[in-house]
Amino acid sequence: MSAPDEAPGEPFRLLILDCDGVLVDSERIANRVFAEMLGELGLTLQLNDMFEHFVGLTMTQCLDRVADLLGRPAPPDFIADYDRRTRTALEREVQPVPGIVEALDHITLPCCVASNGEQAKMRITLGATGLWPRFRGRTFSAEEVPRPKPAPDVYLLAAERNGTDPADCLVVEDTPTGIAAAAAAGMTVFGYAANMPAQRLRAAGAHTVFEDMRELPARIAAGRPRSSQDVSSR
Repeated sequence: MSAPDEAPGEPFRLLILDCDGVLVDSERIANRVFAEMLGELGLTLQLNDMFEHFVGLTMTQCLDRVADLLGRPAPPDFIADYDRRTRTALEREVQPVPGIVEALDHITLPCCVASNGEQAKMRITLGATGLWPRFRGRTFSAEEVPRPKPAPDVYLLAAERNGTDPADCLVVEDTPTGIAAAAAAGMTVFGYAANMPAQRLRAAGAHTVFEDMRELPARIAAGRPRSSQDVSSR
């Protein structure tokens, strides 16, 4: 559904965006490469399995899960090989999330990026999609804090660096892991349901779930949701 027509709620002071799956359409590319590499190790997973097991996690968390699924650790050169193959694929294929450029052009709220991904990866994906100039100097990575998402650390860092109370921040996330992190930080979180069922995002704590990124400016202008029932159903 579209943003509510009722009187606006309390305004937000800062917009914090996840990177992969919210700004750049990288999740399917990275997970395809990851699935290919797991297949070479004898573990066959479909793309929907990859989203179920790995989306939103750090590489360390992913490797722990791989070890559980394989019954043994991944080879020592797995990360380096994955980084090389993923970088090549992303530089060649990655695109902005549909509608995000148009949305950003209409959003006046100060904004930044907070990701479980490394700064180097964000420079690649945001650079390849032409989004880097919009966020240069305003990207925050889990590698800068003690704990990755679902812990709130990277979101609290982003709020602190921007001089904003967490309660005044709006986060846009596309995974249960990221939504849990934003909720734990005491922030309002909107779930973007492009790659994940809406009910999973709601269950993780999303205040609002939507599917069309072009709706985001109007949803921001509507202010803080008065309840958790403002949901676009899949």
